[in-house]
Amino acid sequence: MDNKITNILIVGVGGQGIVLAGDLITSAARAAGFDAKAAEIHGMSQRGGSVLSEVRYGKEIFSPIMPAKGADIILAFELLEGLRTLPRLKEGGIIIVNNQKIMPSSVTYGAGVYPEDCKEQILNSGKKNIILDALSIAAELGNQRAVNSVIMGVMAQSVDIDLECWEQAIRALVKPQYIDVNLKAFEAGYNFRR
Repeated sequence: MDNKITNILIVGVGGQGIVLAGDLITSAARAAGFDAKAAEIHGMSQRGGSVLSEVRYGKEIFSPIMPAKGADIILAFELLEGLRTLPRLKEGGIIIVNNQKIMPSSVTYGAGVYPEDCKEQILNSGKKNIILDALSIAAELGNQRAVNSVIMGVMAQSVDIDLECWEQAIRALVKPQYIDVNLKAFEAGYNFRR
């Protein structure tokens, strides 16, 4: 058996559940029998800055850090963060993007500009992509913070981890009062068709 490694890059801004998503993916991969490792970069996450998590799983993983242009899948919880990390997507990979704009502090304070065409740049990048309004889906289910579970559900359509493993991870890592909404959000993402 060869050691096929799946590299998943998760990006967004502080407070969107990027670290939790990385933990959930790692836990689900381990429940499926894979070796899995994760690493996070928090940056200025306390102030709404960029947060990045890398998850790698396969038969045997020696490092949680993926190659610079090695992402099989990018999960972007915010449009600009998706556009920023698009160059890290490997040939044949897919980017799944929440169609939400969160202005960085540099834009808020007038030191930067948020590109108005983020979505169009991703759509026209030549990369396989799925852009969805995960925030609205999560809100309809009762909790906007379940965006991460919606996006992971969409991703689960493309990875070799059984649904039972995802449910097990959510039940183990999500606070009890939020388990049901996160399970529903994951299911909504899993059933999402563009």
